[in-house]
Amino acid sequence: MDRVKRMLLENKAWSTSKTDTDPGYFENMAGSQAPTFLWIGCSDSRVPESEITNTDPGDIFVHRNIANLVVHTDINLLSVIEYAINYLNVPHIIICGHYNCGGVKAALGNQSLGLIDNWVRNIKDTYFENQVEIDKITSEADRVNRLVELNVLAQTRRLSFTSIIQNAWKKNKLPHIHGWVYDLNNGRLKEIEYIAPGSTIDSTHRYDF
Repeated sequence: MDRVKRMLLENKAWSTSKTDTDPGYFENMAGSQAPTFLWIGCSDSRVPESEITNTDPGDIFVHRNIANLVVHTDINLLSVIEYAINYLNVPHIIICGHYNCGGVKAALGNQSLGLIDNWVRNIKDTYFENQVEIDKITSEADRVNRLVELNVLAQTRRLSFTSIIQNAWKKNKLPHIHGWVYDLNNGRLKEIEYIAPGSTIDSTHRYDF
């Protein structure tokens, strides 16, 4: 409970510091939101999107799930994407994974984790598609990290194939889709994919980076 109380006290201190600097800060913030980015990231607590990109509240519309997956049956995710594109007119979508991802580790392992097994099955499919390459990697950590990269690539493509994105591209040539990976060891983001509005992706193409 002490940590919970501390969080509430820290909130008061933060709120006061904001209004001391800009008396209209929260009034302006409460008016409306016009984010530039939709962030589809991992639920991992070590990847706070606003902090690692040094952006302000209101800049990023956020959806997070285990291993930053785009699943075509996930109504929650699809609703977020539709709202971001059709109502907030967000011009950029970022799918951000991170190295040493627990969800990716689970997909590479054989241990049963309950309901999580059903979710990470989507990552296992990406592994099977790239099994020859991944199995050649001797280091377990490097295998995980390579699958992290390939998983981000798979999700950017899946996102581009959704009817929401396809329809948006037909109407106004937006959004841009970006695939990033965050390195927990140095705090740096690595861009590994960019899909321009209206692109046609050959699903057999291999990306080298």
